[in-house]
Amino acid sequence: MGEQHQTQFPQEVIDEYAALGVDLPALFSAGHLGTRMGVQIVEASPERVVGTMPVEGNTQPYGLLHGGASAVLAETLGSVGSMLHGGSSKIAVGVDLNCTHHRGARSGLVTGVATPVHRGRSTATYEIVISDEQDRRVCTARLTCLLRDVNPGDAPAS
Repeated sequence: MGEQHQTQFPQEVIDEYAALGVDLPALFSAGHLGTRMGVQIVEASPERVVGTMPVEGNTQPYGLLHGGASAVLAETLGSVGSMLHGGSSKIAVGVDLNCTHHRGARSGLVTGVATPVHRGRSTATYEIVISDEQDRRVCTARLTCLLRDVNPGDAPAS
């Protein structure tokens, strides 16, 4: 979990944020919670966000991937997609998350793929499919984010 990882962003997104002096990898990361859980974002664009998370360290008492851990991965990926859709003048705030857990995972990595269901001016909704290493669906989630204008106090927490 301690290895360094570089998220891949479309060049136009990198250019937009670089012009504002914003550290794009820090802004579009999993944050402190995601870091503790080992979430890695491996691909990010408004059309598709992909991330992974280890099962180990994120289990419930029966040794299965905790449903809340799947929810963290899903909200992280959907939020990144929503932020990228909104652009540098908006921030994305999750307002609705639902998760259906289809099967348990006991080991390895799970991979989440977030794709847009709706991308509007004031909201964005993403479906997130989380699968195990055998490409079996573990969880299906849907996240809706409110897109609101950036305020001066909205700097990311360090």
